[in-house]
Amino acid sequence: MRQVLRVGLFYIIGACLISPTHASDVSNTKYLQDFARPASMESPSYKFNPTTPEKIAAGKQLFFDPKLSATNKISCATCHIEVHGWTDLERFSIGHEGAVMQRRTQTLLGVGWSQKFGWDGGIDSLEGFSLAPIARSKEMNQDLDALVQELSTVPAYKDAMQSAFGDPDIRISRLSQSLAAFMRTLVPPRTAFDDWVDGNQKAISDDAKAGFALFVGKAGCANCHMGWRFTDDAMHDICLPSTTDLGRAEHDPDNIKARFAFKTPTLRGVAKRPPYMHDGSVKSLMAVIEHYDTGVQIRASNSDVLPAISLSDREKLILVYFLMTL
Repeated sequence: MRQVLRVGLFYIIGACLISPTHASDVSNTKYLQDFARPASMESPSYKFNPTTPEKIAAGKQLFFDPKLSATNKISCATCHIEVHGWTDLERFSIGHEGAVMQRRTQTLLGVGWSQKFGWDGGIDSLEGFSLAPIARSKEMNQDLDALVQELSTVPAYKDAMQSAFGDPDIRISRLSQSLAAFMRTLVPPRTAFDDWVDGNQKAISDDAKAGFALFVGKAGCANCHMGWRFTDDAMHDICLPSTTDLGRAEHDPDNIKARFAFKTPTLRGVAKRPPYMHDGSVKSLMAVIEHYDTGVQIRASNSDVLPAISLSDREKLILVYFLMTL
């Protein structure tokens, strides 16, 4: 019932604020503040792995080191590229010996605030998420015990462990904690949207403001893309045509709503990192909007928060204008 009421309110507010004439009034609604960056941008960390500058430094060293792969050719940064929002521009991730994955590389922007990890939410901690691609045979194909032995011959890593943990021993647990500590620093940068939230009415255009009104209203985007990271961290079936990848159902096979359900990605920096969706099947932001407008087909696993919408060409365009402010 709470979800129904919230969706209803989004529609009411959106109907009042669609035109650019009223777009500036959006800044006076509580919904704009729902997307405000938190006062502290320090990522939450688990009690067993408090973040320290020394762990972050060790994790950064590991993140960019191809020694983490079996061939010593692939690092975490091979696919998670800073200038592309800590992802890449490939449709599918490319792994060990050129192996092609069935999913694209996820962005790491704001990953420290996530609760579930991976496109299907199959990993419960960022520490576990840091090790998974290293060990998977099609990704980095690294034997974790062999990795410990290899890094133990590198004095710089012994020094890094000494600084971070108080002794030079290299252990898998310490590698995962260090990598997670570094990834928690990958905070989405401030944007024009944030300046608008903070009261600068000239930070974004009237068209982009009207796009935000659509985003929280008629278009229903905020049903899933909520909060300052623009994600509910949940898994949804958004009815992409491909049905070969079961998504969340691999971990929750008896739940019909888990079939073809994948994690809602953050929209921070979204304009800089095409293609889109878990399988990279949608090439542009306009094509994403077209999918939700005309491409959603009815099936039992459909997300319950996908509204039926009908947008004009102008409405689609101003939604893109808004997304570009993120």
